[in-house]
Amino acid sequence: MTEPLAFRLRPKTLDDIIGQKHLVGEDGVIRRCIEEGVIFSSVFFGPPGIGKTTLAKVIAQELKKRYRQFNAVTGNKKDLDAIFLEASLSGRLILICDEVHRLNKDKQDLLLPHLEDGSVILLGCTTANPYHSINPAIRSRTHLFELKALSPEDIKEAIRKAMKAPEGLDGQYTIDEDAMQLIADTVNGDIRFALNILEISAILAKDHHITRDIVAEHTKVGGRRSFASDDGHYDLLSAFQKSIRGSDPNAALYYFSLLIESGDLEAISRRLLVIAYEDIGLANPALCARTISAVETAERVGFPEAAIPLGLQIIDLALSPKSRTAVDALSKADELVKGKAVEMPAYLKYTPTIPKDEQYDYGRYDAFHKIQYLPDEIKDADFFPHFSSSRYEQQLKAVYEELKKIRRSSDLKELYKRGQ
Repeated sequence: MTEPLAFRLRPKTLDDIIGQKHLVGEDGVIRRCIEEGVIFSSVFFGPPGIGKTTLAKVIAQELKKRYRQFNAVTGNKKDLDAIFLEASLSGRLILICDEVHRLNKDKQDLLLPHLEDGSVILLGCTTANPYHSINPAIRSRTHLFELKALSPEDIKEAIRKAMKAPEGLDGQYTIDEDAMQLIADTVNGDIRFALNILEISAILAKDHHITRDIVAEHTKVGGRRSFASDDGHYDLLSAFQKSIRGSDPNAALYYFSLLIESGDLEAISRRLLVIAYEDIGLANPALCARTISAVETAERVGFPEAAIPLGLQIIDLALSPKSRTAVDALSKADELVKGKAVEMPAYLKYTPTIPKDEQYDYGRYDAFHKIQYLPDEIKDADFFPHFSSSRYEQQLKAVYEELKKIRRSSDLKELYKRGQ
């Protein structure tokens, strides 16, 4: 049986690779490594169908290095043991690992020593975001390289090559420009999907001429990437949150509609809760509670009905006043903690070892707001340089400014005497 067109046209050299100029172009890091005759353990990540595994194989072929391919999902420990044995006998081996983010702990434990001593060069491939999905032990021993989704022009270049290549359609077919454009616009940068469409269109083309109508008939299912499984999912969540933060309900609803296709209710709900507390916060505290209610309702009814309470809440969040006062204050406190470790006042400790009349008195309600709670070294720290203009925050600001007028004391014995 003849291999699929996409398989027959797989690049064999760096010059055959379409796109990814930042890696394989004249000054690309991968090309420079090949020219120097070296390669390091690496993880290639990006959308499906753009040539991650192909690039790994080309690297091995260009360097004339032995390589073995392993799938982290279907491969087992026995397979890995055989690969490692071969590596020890041959001196060095390139391991091309598909779905590398799915390596379980047992397989990682087997792999790590060989990465350490350099007997195995790992070229991992994944559609997942490595910063979220790759185990830190693997990530710290590899270089991460992002492969970009191919542009429509890249896809058209691949189609033109396929039309002429002897192992492709060998110049036996013609294609209309608008038919080629439709393929490029349909596949969302997935070159493999583009070649699959071209192949079936060629089979059905009368007189060996591919028209837009033929392509349109067989591209009913678009090439939109699976947002639930690849890095695009995190991009969508990012765009979703930024749209709400930027008070654009139309954009927020658009990205929400795309997110619904993933069915990842947990991620959507989590992001909405974060938005409510991080981006709205003190500007509209009641909205935080409403968001919790909407999320709980959505989780109870599930998709598709979950979209209704969530959609309502998205509009509410997008059009609400925004405030990052609390988040900014927390950030400033965190900076101070990381930059300067100081001892807390003894009277704030759970079991203070100081005289009783210098300890915190739980019955002195009149003195609570006069006590100094920060250590002496940072007693004047102020994490609230500004408040936003919402009415609620202005009320909080007024209270805060009044409290700042009070001279707080760390001498509890004297403080309690003055209050008698």
